[in-house]
Amino acid sequence: MNQKITSYKDAGVDIDAGDNLVNNIKPFAKATSRKEVLGGLGGFGSLFEIPEKFNNPVLVSGTDGVGTKLKLAFQLDRHETIGQDLVAMCVNDILVQGAEPLFFLDYFACGKLNVEKSTKVIKGIADGCLLANCSLVGGETAEMPGMYSNDEYDLAGFCVGAVEKNKIITGHSVKSGDVAIGLASSGAHSNGYSLIRKIITDSGEKLSKKIDGGKLEDILMNPTRIYVKSILSLLDELKVHAMAHITGGGISGNIPRVLPTNLKIKINRMGWNIPPLFEWIREKSNLDEAGLFSTFNCGIGMVVILSKDDEMKAIKTLQDCGEEVFKLGIVHDRRDGEAQVEII
Repeated sequence: MNQKITSYKDAGVDIDAGDNLVNNIKPFAKATSRKEVLGGLGGFGSLFEIPEKFNNPVLVSGTDGVGTKLKLAFQLDRHETIGQDLVAMCVNDILVQGAEPLFFLDYFACGKLNVEKSTKVIKGIADGCLLANCSLVGGETAEMPGMYSNDEYDLAGFCVGAVEKNKIITGHSVKSGDVAIGLASSGAHSNGYSLIRKIITDSGEKLSKKIDGGKLEDILMNPTRIYVKSILSLLDELKVHAMAHITGGGISGNIPRVLPTNLKIKINRMGWNIPPLFEWIREKSNLDEAGLFSTFNCGIGMVVILSKDDEMKAIKTLQDCGEEVFKLGIVHDRRDGEAQVEII
């Protein structure tokens, strides 16, 4: 005889667990709160006042996930930093248009809500928001029995920022003779992990393997770097013509997104040392260099294009903010049929 269902919990949804999670994360969200936040967590909608410093603001929005890096987090039972990855993927995207991130919302979906694990994840989201100086104003926790296995979850994030209308960065001002500088990544960030996981499975490589003095699992789980404070400091100092967040598609695939079609950039392959992680990937996968550069960031997480006259000042400003910076290459006129990114 089937057991009689008398509560939502009998169907696999634990409302009390959800309430416990909300109570756990309220202090984390509060710690991220900017003065423009109106109200707290728990409402049907989140209220945020446009900062007074903006005269003619344009809102810039972005949404993203973490991809199959989550699978490694499940395998290793490491959930403390995956939230920073989520924030980084969103705020770095809107940053390239000159936007200051203002607020962030998350979506956490699972088959069975584990309060301890989900608290760690959302604490990581709050940590990322602190690094980006944006407020965690709300989100959604969805416990959906049968949609996910009990030990797994999915994440998505959404952020909104603002930029003065006359300071939007579109790439239209890039010209021949401009230079590109690169900001170091903290690893693979949150892209290419389906390939990385296949390499590990096919090769039988142990996640405890040492690469350049560190464990492979630590290198792979290193959170995505958030460039917000450094780039906003740079934008206060000088004019930037274009930026590219190096995500899926790698260096070769992301720079053309911000270049006029009549221009190309020649990147000096010797301008920086590719980190050992990416050399390991190439060795284990048999990817050629072109494949590597079109899949991974290869040690460059953000590219900034600006006037040659501003190059040294930009490098110093970014270094003063704690960034490792590389001279990457020069913008040239492009003929029909030529690639927009040439790595030489």
